[in-house]
Amino acid sequence: MPPDTADPEVPADPSQPAPGTPCAATATRSTARGSGPGAGTAGATVGAHPPGGTPAPLAAVHAGPWRPGPDGATQPDGVPLTLAHGFTQNAAAWGPLLDDLAGDRPVVAVDLPGHGGSSHIHTDLWGAATMVAAAGGTGDYLGYSLGGRVCLHLALAQPHTVRHLVLVGATAGIADPAARAARRATDEALADRLATEPLEQFLTWWLAQPLFRTLTPDGATMAARLTNRPMGLATSLRSCGTGTQEPLWDRLHTLTMPVLLIAGVLDVRFTVAALAMARAIGPSATVALVPGAGHASHLERAAYVGALVRSFLA
Repeated sequence: MPPDTADPEVPADPSQPAPGTPCAATATRSTARGSGPGAGTAGATVGAHPPGGTPAPLAAVHAGPWRPGPDGATQPDGVPLTLAHGFTQNAAAWGPLLDDLAGDRPVVAVDLPGHGGSSHIHTDLWGAATMVAAAGGTGDYLGYSLGGRVCLHLALAQPHTVRHLVLVGATAGIADPAARAARRATDEALADRLATEPLEQFLTWWLAQPLFRTLTPDGATMAARLTNRPMGLATSLRSCGTGTQEPLWDRLHTLTMPVLLIAGVLDVRFTVAALAMARAIGPSATVALVPGAGHASHLERAAYVGALVRSFLA
């Protein structure tokens, strides 16, 4: 059963204005053209792909061990781990966690549709899941917040592609129709705001929300967020916001791959959501709570979360 509380990624009133530098990973940015299957069903898209067609390639950062393949393209030297970021972030916003995880495994950090080098790609959550699968191929997947919801869609649409699934501060959707409609209206208001407000002003307000009160300026990765395009972010909200997401709670029991659900102890609502998701998934799910951390636990306590992930994937 879903938790009683609605997903709280944005405040109740997005119309009210608010009164860093990311760690650089040793990585190669490219347009990823992975070999994974694309079996999801995308909605109407601009700059993406028609239903049943070839997924548009997402921009991505490749880190860790890679080797030349027989066709000259690089191939992962080991099981790849694909990272999907949260809203207003991109592949450069993982802080020290990317270097940590790439120390002994190939990592693909994608720019989700509407973000970073994929700002021109517009699609829904199922379409985004198809594109992430094409970038990462068969392997392990880790998603934070928005990225967690995309990876959850991927695991449901293409379970054979996902060996292990890690969800950080994620939800299976808003079950109550009225709460979901209210959230969609909030997302629309935020998208409208992005069209008229300077990006830095919007991001300063966004990161001042109670949801991110425990996130330090360094952890906020503001420099990476500022490379996004406002219209891409607005499109992401309208197409992939929690208000547009169909609730997936009644499908969670079909997940059979190992699933790790991570939440910060101080992020009460997402802790509740993680526990509820674990109950719905069943014995293949594990919950890990990060002490002293809020919603962005992987940025607030990167070494702790990195150790959790490596142990889970071992």
